[in-house]
Amino acid sequence: MRIVRDYQFVEKADRGASAAIGNFDGVHLGHQYVIDIARTQAEADQTPLGVMTFEPHPREYFAPQSGPFRLMSADARAHRLEKLRVERLYELSFNDTLSALTPEDFAQRVVVDGLGLSHVVIGEDFHFGKGRAGTSADMVALGAKMGFGVTVTPLMSDGVGEVSSTAIRQALSDGCPRDAARMLGHWHRMEGEVVRGHQRGRELGYPTANMSIAGLHPPKFGVYAVQVDILTGPYQGSYNGAASIGTRPMFGENLANIETFIFDFTGDIYGEQISVALIDFLRPEAVFDDVDGLVAQMGADCARARDILASL
Repeated sequence: MRIVRDYQFVEKADRGASAAIGNFDGVHLGHQYVIDIARTQAEADQTPLGVMTFEPHPREYFAPQSGPFRLMSADARAHRLEKLRVERLYELSFNDTLSALTPEDFAQRVVVDGLGLSHVVIGEDFHFGKGRAGTSADMVALGAKMGFGVTVTPLMSDGVGEVSSTAIRQALSDGCPRDAARMLGHWHRMEGEVVRGHQRGRELGYPTANMSIAGLHPPKFGVYAVQVDILTGPYQGSYNGAASIGTRPMFGENLANIETFIFDFTGDIYGEQISVALIDFLRPEAVFDDVDGLVAQMGADCARARDILASL
């Protein structure tokens, strides 16, 4: 998959795609449906399959004070889109210039002149242009005027409710990762670099791979059964484990992070990229009377996580 970050200086090979447009936070089943429609169009027209998205997320750009909300980082989103066999990822820089374009300017300068897209696929709730003034109906009209095809897709429901990034965030906040996975079509994953912590887990007999969750929507704090993919380095592969997400109240006030104990693993993975999939919520964060109580609970957590993961 090729990643294109500028619509003004685009190589010929990266023009002419059939592309789905949106933020694609989480790449949930609704997003996948839009991408599949674009895929069918790309195959019919013999064009590359593309996805156009924006970085930073427009909500981060306009409301940086709103707090962390993203389901995945830009890198994690790119990895997920690559697994869906997207050939061109147009990850456009969302800045003053792009955000100031009128709907017609966006269609002309970005879709037509910049990327030369042959067809775009959007959801029925899609808005674009300055002040979100453009609607899906406007995109259809502009496509007819400017010579590119437009397909508008309906919102998706999973039989329980609307599939949306908002609903997935709520499921994670409630400690229900399986509900989130039902809407995502895959396990919710948190991806990033393994960083050095205070090494308390090592001292307690449970060495952990620590990762920041800054900028991401925080799931319910507590302990989870998890699957772990080590993405880089000599230990690349898939493993099972148990992870704690939160502020570690047993040891004072700390920034929220995720600390993962990988079962039956020894090796140095500091600086490597890992992806942690949340399978089941085991228990909330807790403060214990002493370290022995904490260690005993960690043993029980790991035993329960092993049982859950063995049944998948």
